[in-house]
Amino acid sequence: MSTKTDRFLQALQNGQELTPAQIQSRFGFSSESVGKTVSQLRSRGYSIYTNKYANGVTKYRIGTPSRAIVAAGYSVLSAEAFA
Repeated sequence: MSTKTDRFLQALQNGQELTPAQIQSRFGFSSESVGKTVSQLRSRGYSIYTNKYANGVTKYRIGTPSRAIVAAGYSVLSAEAFA
């Protein structure tokens, strides 16, 4: 049995780009838990991007991190290793 977080992640991995309202409706999240869930998934290593469009619509999508983001992550990890 998959959780609503698993189903949400699967939708993103399948290339879907979703608004917070779509996430709430399709997966049963409260408005407060959408941001928390995205944050938790990011902390687990998923590159979830927030796209804000000129018409005011915000959508979440999964993508490939830039080299700068990967370099920053390695920099933090190496700094922690030597702390």
